[in-house]
Amino acid sequence: MPVSVVIATLNEEARVGATIDAAFAAGAAEVIVADGGSSDATIAIAREKNARVLTGEEMRARQLNRGAREAKNDAIVFLHADTLLPEGACEAIENAIRGGVIFGGFRIAFIEDGLRIVAALINARTRVTHEPWGDQAQFVSRRAFPGYREIPIMEDYELARRMKRIGRTAMLPLAVRTSGRRFRRLGAVRTAALNWWIIACYHAGVSPERLARWYRR
Repeated sequence: MPVSVVIATLNEEARVGATIDAAFAAGAAEVIVADGGSSDATIAIAREKNARVLTGEEMRARQLNRGAREAKNDAIVFLHADTLLPEGACEAIENAIRGGVIFGGFRIAFIEDGLRIVAALINARTRVTHEPWGDQAQFVSRRAFPGYREIPIMEDYELARRMKRIGRTAMLPLAVRTSGRRFRRLGAVRTAALNWWIIACYHAGVSPERLARWYRR
């Protein structure tokens, strides 16, 4: 069961090359870069790295859905442009789906130093909820994948909750390495507080459009 990797990008020339390389090294049969209108060298780098490039409008959920529609394989993993799959990741995904898992993700580690406690808390939360978020390399069985809800924020959180209701989910024991640039820029406590505030407001009925403005301000 080969694995397709889908990466959503927007002006990620500094990171996308390493992400594609890691995906192929992890066993990906194909890598699709779904670009949202980059004005830098993202697309050129992706093509140079032998990824298929799809272009279209900006919105991570739409980009990921676009990539999933074009993917050739029954197992699909969705990556942020700054998330590196570990060696053996695709084999682990294949084995999980063959065993009846329809959705899952990986443990997380940060590329930057000083964020081990943050990673440990994220991994603890995911062990309890079995709801990995987007920076944990969400993977799906194509047959069960309903598509991301096309909203400007929270699409990964919403999908994880929905998939858990549909069928069996799993957290794989391998760890992806992802950038903690937002934690470093805003501070770990402030970033975590903002994330949970956004989630609380989402459940309170605040529109994703308003939440996206708050989050990115």
